[in-house]
Amino acid sequence: MRLLIVAAALAACSCGPASQAETAPEYTFQVVHSYPHDPLAFTEGLFYWKGFLYESTGIEEQSSVRKVKLETGEVVQKIDLPNAYFGEGIVNWKDKLIQLTYRTEIGFVYDFASFRKQSEFHYQGEGWALTTDGKRIIMSDGTPQLRFLDPETLRELGRLTVTDHGTPVTNLNELEWIKGEIYANIWQSDRIARINPVSGAVVGWIDLSGILSGADRTPYAEVLNGIAYDAQHDRLFVTGKRWPKLFEIKLVARPQP
Repeated sequence: MRLLIVAAALAACSCGPASQAETAPEYTFQVVHSYPHDPLAFTEGLFYWKGFLYESTGIEEQSSVRKVKLETGEVVQKIDLPNAYFGEGIVNWKDKLIQLTYRTEIGFVYDFASFRKQSEFHYQGEGWALTTDGKRIIMSDGTPQLRFLDPETLRELGRLTVTDHGTPVTNLNELEWIKGEIYANIWQSDRIARINPVSGAVVGWIDLSGILSGADRTPYAEVLNGIAYDAQHDRLFVTGKRWPKLFEIKLVARPQP
């Protein structure tokens, strides 16, 4: 899947859920710091937890789940998926790490500490990304709909259609829950949607065009994908598929016309 493929500065993610104005606010970015990232990692899922990044990578025969040292990009723990599976989004819940796969309609549940697989679960359609609001697991599948799952049983509880002024937003990809909003990469673009989790309305757009410079863009670098948030220190991280860098950014409001 997906082989194609700075006015007032706001502290990253300093806002709670915004109400949808006539035009959703636009943001650009300021790079606070850049970190090494494995240029062979086809990033599908990403989150930050207690000093480490957790990342899932895709492509059959190359898929894995990793624990990564932020400062150096060093992989300190890793499990490879069986060759038949294309790894997708991940999320942590209590002492578990949950992962989707792309088109095989199967997910895996691992012990968070050891990465030992504990069980499997099934869903219909494609699996793209996961995050959590602390009560439910939120899942994307490439469509305008987000699914809500019971975190204990992983059964579907309901769906939410994401829209921008009434128009469904497709290609919702990697997800992150940030201060009461759902952030979603839009596959094949340099944009992140900020989504109201009750109405499904896009309440802001983040434009990350040019964040990976030409000098850093290798022949293998693919699209923007991967959002992680350090809630304790209010840090927002982004990266992309096979990008050699991961960026800590702050959002910068773009003046309204």
